[in-house]
Amino acid sequence: MSDTALPPVTELTKLQIDTVALWHQEEISNPYEGFMALVCQQHEYNYRLWHQEDIARSPTADDQQIATVKRAIDKLNQQRNDMIEKLDDAITERLTAAGVTPANDAPINTETSGSAIDRLSIMSLRLYHYAEQLEREDAGSDHVQKVQDRIALCQQQHSDLSRSLQDLIDDIFAGRKRHKTYRQMKMYNDPSLNPAIYNA
Repeated sequence: MSDTALPPVTELTKLQIDTVALWHQEEISNPYEGFMALVCQQHEYNYRLWHQEDIARSPTADDQQIATVKRAIDKLNQQRNDMIEKLDDAITERLTAAGVTPANDAPINTETSGSAIDRLSIMSLRLYHYAEQLEREDAGSDHVQKVQDRIALCQQQHSDLSRSLQDLIDDIFAGRKRHKTYRQMKMYNDPSLNPAIYNA
């Protein structure tokens, strides 16, 4: 693979699936380089966000715990979205280095590659935690069947999105589609834009 090419989507999704399982057993780490390191970092924010969201919904969490978790969720969500933009910026850099010029009539996809990588990250988390549900000793047959049905659907959606993302990347690097970073410009964490902060 050249320095300007992206890893195959199968490698990206393998990273996400493997690290979800690994991080449930040991400390979070990022041994990757280049674009894969960015994918892993973005995935880590989703991993941490997932587990903070679980805590926020615990019926035993008191007000102080919920407030602490809510602030953690806000920060992680900002970091997650910042990393989506960094993934797309990294793709732009590689397209420039490769000298790719899109056709004049090349369309822009409704979703960026970085956003699709983010969705695949969340799907890998969903698949892992649904699989955990099958191991519950207190789960009845109806629960097991529901989980199995949802796992099958998640796997199909994961496969569909993986294939669509690979098609998109191929089209972008062939100049058949135009690539841009979607700037999300979130306001709630910016003290100069959130009135609840600057009016405090």
